[in-house]
Amino acid sequence: MNDLNRVFEPNHTATSGAMRIVVGVQLVLALVVWFFSPFQVLPTPPEVFAALGKLWMEQGLGQELITSFMLNVEALAWTVVVSLALCYFTVMPAFRPIANAVARGRFLGLIGLTFVFTLMVGGGHRLKVSLLVFGMTVFFVTSMAAEIAAIPKSKFDHARTLRMSEWRVVWEVVVLGTFDKAIEVFRQNAAIGWMMLTMVEGISRAEGGIGAMLLNQNKHFHLAEVFAIQLVILTVGLGQDFAIGFFKKMVCPYADLSLERR
Repeated sequence: MNDLNRVFEPNHTATSGAMRIVVGVQLVLALVVWFFSPFQVLPTPPEVFAALGKLWMEQGLGQELITSFMLNVEALAWTVVVSLALCYFTVMPAFRPIANAVARGRFLGLIGLTFVFTLMVGGGHRLKVSLLVFGMTVFFVTSMAAEIAAIPKSKFDHARTLRMSEWRVVWEVVVLGTFDKAIEVFRQNAAIGWMMLTMVEGISRAEGGIGAMLLNQNKHFHLAEVFAIQLVILTVGLGQDFAIGFFKKMVCPYADLSLERR
């Protein structure tokens, strides 16, 4: 009982058992609210799961999900390459204005840039990948550049006392020293791809995808199907987030230790 009481006290930590109880109660309450929602237009859980089965068996939801997932993976790969290159090059003053300019791009809407990207890369698959890469890169660079800028000067000085060259200092302090943070930034920004997917696949529907299917169902006001597709996207996104977090724990176990010391 004392453990449960502590979850309502500010600036206290709770045991894993108490948090499991809290999460379970909140989940049950959310389902009750969903079942007895005063908004009659909203589909109930049985209707959503029935629509999910219909979409999966009759309309190829699984194949559309694979198409979107592969598109997102490709865009994430390009995002990592472009973003980390820009961020690591900020150790040279000549590249800092470029990284700053890219970071400012997070205020731009993709709809207004679609024509520009179409002229640059053409349409279809390459257009969707370029839009996703741009949308994720501007936020990735913003977060990662801030992590690099926050590296204490003492770490650079310590590396120099070990008679390292400046490029070796960059490798040890900037690249390896922020590797765990790079994974966390990647984890946070990977979710942006799923948020942008519907818009990007709506701009170019040649390959289909779960985003295009979602737009079609929403156009015809099939709310049960819309909720079912959103549930699938949420489930895959959570699975992706868990996988990235697990990878971080495997390759950077020291990151969790530093958090525990705080």
